[in-house]
Amino acid sequence: MKFSATWMIALRALRRNLMRSGLTMLGIIIGVAAVIAMVAIGTGAKEQVASSIAQIGQNTVLVMSGTGSRGGVRGGWGSSPTLTKQDFEAIRKEVPGVIRATPDVRKNAQVMAGNQNVNTTINGAGEDYVDIRAWEFLEGGNFTAADVRGATKVAILGQTVATNLFGGASPVGQVVRIQNAPYVVVGLLKPKGMSMMGGDQDDMVLVPWSSAMVRLTGTDSFRAITVQVESAEQVEVVMADLAALLRQRHRIREGAEDDFHVRSQQEIMEMATSTTRTMTILLGAIAGVSLLVGGIGIMNIMLVSVTERTREIGVRMAVGARGSDILLQFLVEAVVLSVGGGLIGIGLGIGIAELVSAKVGWNTLVSPESVALAFAFSAAIGVFFGFYPARKAAGLDPIEALRYE
Repeated sequence: MKFSATWMIALRALRRNLMRSGLTMLGIIIGVAAVIAMVAIGTGAKEQVASSIAQIGQNTVLVMSGTGSRGGVRGGWGSSPTLTKQDFEAIRKEVPGVIRATPDVRKNAQVMAGNQNVNTTINGAGEDYVDIRAWEFLEGGNFTAADVRGATKVAILGQTVATNLFGGASPVGQVVRIQNAPYVVVGLLKPKGMSMMGGDQDDMVLVPWSSAMVRLTGTDSFRAITVQVESAEQVEVVMADLAALLRQRHRIREGAEDDFHVRSQQEIMEMATSTTRTMTILLGAIAGVSLLVGGIGIMNIMLVSVTERTREIGVRMAVGARGSDILLQFLVEAVVLSVGGGLIGIGLGIGIAELVSAKVGWNTLVSPESVALAFAFSAAIGVFFGFYPARKAAGLDPIEALRYE
């Protein structure tokens, strides 16, 4: 029998029970849609984390203060202030391959302008901070090395702070008060959006680190120092040189624990994305279970169909149909159910991912690989779970099938 004739017979059999066929496909539809939507959410989260890490800058190394403990409770990095001004100057002058460096001093404080005030993050940094981060200005410009040396009271505003304090007016040249100290606004940064942790990156004020230490924090140490390396090939060498320099300066004996941490941008990205990668795999695996359940549903319905159509199978065999023709017919029916459900599920899954992105605000990314994998898996399920019922139908005895009531 021609394949086209077998195909048409299989389709007619499915059309005779549209409700049953639709309900059978539902398991595959839900499974494929769940796989695509869950993987899209996980992949989107991973891409957002990678994008946020990339904002640290290209070829960067982060030197962080050590961890301290209080009352038997160990704090995170930066809890023990171990990086000094002298360390910063030594890094800039003595480590080959370092082209830019900036310290990090941070504090939450109230910022006022006129009768408006906001509570925001004050970042004390060097003149290289904006260049390392590759941030762009909407108005004005950066403070200078002379401003850092002189602890000048100048500030750069993020878009959120500028809007809250000045509305739509230009803040450049205006005076803001940070803890009652007047700072002249020299620049307004372009909007950067949300960070990987969901924070507003535009809700900040940038000031020279020297000014922040003298007037805001009263400290003489840094929580971190960001270093930009000349090329990606030099990152590992610079990391080793940084560690050796700081161990020497901090007089750390051989075998003793360092009171600082040195991490490359790549290491930070790998640590940050490992969680989202695990989440993506877990979500995809959970959604894949529904695909398996859908395949079992197909096998169940096909077995019922074989029982109900035993007499029909006997008639077809009596008029010349071979066992292979019967096998192919039922296999085609199972594959049509699974592939059809897979195609509908792909559309539904993409729609769910877009809806989540629009309504919830999560980043979602539907990758061609996840679509192809879900579709291939749904087709494979049709063949795998449809083969046993098809083989059972093909193995029926024609005489016994004709007698079946």
